Amino acid sequence: MTTNTQINTNTKQLIEDLHTILDMVRWSVSLFNQAELFYGHGTDNPWDEAVSLILQLIHLPQELPLQTGDQVFHSRLTRDEKVKIIEIVKRRVEERIPVPYLTNQAWFCDLPFFVDERVLIPRSPIAELIQNHFEDWLGDHEPTNILDLCTGGGCIAIALAYEFEEAQVDAVDISADALAVAEINITEHELNHRVFPIYSDLMEALQGQKYDLIVSNPPYVDAEDMDDLPEEFHHEPELALAAGQDGLDLVDHILRQAPNHLTDNGWLFVEVGNSEVHMYTRYPELPIQWIEFENGGHGVFAINKNDLVDYWRSVDH
Repeated sequence: MTTNTQINTNTKQLIEDLHTILDMVRWSVSLFNQAELFYGHGTDNPWDEAVSLILQLIHLPQELPLQTGDQVFHSRLTRDEKVKIIEIVKRRVEERIPVPYLTNQAWFCDLPFFVDERVLIPRSPIAELIQNHFEDWLGDHEPTNILDLCTGGGCIAIALAYEFEEAQVDAVDISADALAVAEINITEHELNHRVFPIYSDLMEALQGQKYDLIVSNPPYVDAEDMDDLPEEFHHEPELALAAGQDGLDLVDHILRQAPNHLTDNGWLFVEVGNSEVHMYTRYPELPIQWIEFENGGHGVFAINKNDLVDYWRSVDH
């Protein structure tokens, strides 16, 4: 583990010794390796983490053509750029702050979003479903009313609005702080006319509203996993992570409320992550479809309104 003394070594000397973007990336990767950082908020290794952070800090695109990228990485940095990079890289190591919080930018469905510590950093495999138009479930049916439940910073809601250009999307959350971030993103993407932030405890404030598609990435981390989370995750709001002993506290309510808010052909998609294992125990007879992702990810299920109604009818009677 790198000590504060080690990483606070002579900044002036670093400015003199490190000249190019590649120099700065190499130095950052060495620090990250020494510190044994956790990756999982946009990258999965120290090299990509360093590249992502540094390119954002000097306002360069994340993806560069091969030949252009090689030239860019060998270009020299100004003194002010070096000072800024060194300062932020040290914060990444000393404070274990995820890169998107350091740069206030995250990407989801190839779209940029503002993020800060009021909201989770988007990383849901639901992105793949959105980009595939939920084709295996919706077919040619175009939803006109969509609900993003537990919207956080609004990333899923906004991505849904881009994918389904005729749809109205309600972006619901119980956190006023999260909704403030969602409003920033909705305005930035100029979608105020189709994406509507709503303060609600799950679906309580949605009386009479019906949706063709409900998508939810609720808090689902169980008690054991909360205790084991790397330090980076403790910068994220606990309200958006923790969900009781088995991680299904909110999922129970969502499954109960959804039939009253789905249209006749409506579908519900819910992410439960590692709490998937608890779903088998709590809902052994629930006819859900577990989704297999080509781009990685797990713990997302789908169920349509009719199956939900039939299930609760059989359970309650």
